[in-house]
Amino acid sequence: MTAIGVIPARFASTRFPAKVLAKIAGKPMVQHVWEKARLCRQLDDVLIACDHKDVLDAATGFGAKAVMTDPNHPSGSDRIAQAVRELAFDVVVNIQGDEPFIDPGTIDDLVVLLKNDPHCPMGTVVKEITVDEEFTNPNVVKCVVDEQGTALYFSRAPVPYNRNAQTVPGMKRYKHLGIYAYRKGFLLQYTTWPKSILESTEQLEQLRILEKGHRIKTVVTQHESMAVDTPEDLQRVEECLKRSN
Repeated sequence: MTAIGVIPARFASTRFPAKVLAKIAGKPMVQHVWEKARLCRQLDDVLIACDHKDVLDAATGFGAKAVMTDPNHPSGSDRIAQAVRELAFDVVVNIQGDEPFIDPGTIDDLVVLLKNDPHCPMGTVVKEITVDEEFTNPNVVKCVVDEQGTALYFSRAPVPYNRNAQTVPGMKRYKHLGIYAYRKGFLLQYTTWPKSILESTEQLEQLRILEKGHRIKTVVTQHESMAVDTPEDLQRVEECLKRSN
């Protein structure tokens, strides 16, 4: 079974235009993501899916494989589907272009998840929430899972809701990290479906899959990922990098 990691690098970000090219320690942010992805043992190749010539030029400039895609794609999944349509890979991993601290081992765990479960069409990553502020923050997506680690629901609301406000033994709260692994055929199929009711309500594209009755298995990670959505986020990432060095 072969696997490719694809980094959708969108230039026209609403909150932070051209953020994938923003410099961190002298390198474009997307280069940091690409370098981490290249460390994965389970990926046979890594590709950057661009929507702007500046991103394409930057990617090829630091040695990455890159392709131009339609700038009007509504999501990273659609961009990736176009990029891999003619490529011969079994598993496709969606690696966000704005997470320069992504853990290579977590990406590998996702690929192994699909390799070990031939009936699972898709996997994603969750991390236990230990801070109440994250649980109540609508910008932090929560995920409820069953005993086998299959996602039951994703929400911006604090779920599961603790009705009695009492400690429930063994109860864990998870946040969703936006990295996905798909079987290629399922990705190409899923991106043709119309936007679902739950997806439109919560503005979470993975709900389209659950609403259609398909499974999303989860991998639990201990690694914290730092997404860059604003210039302030970029400053925090740079400060964190300085401390780690």
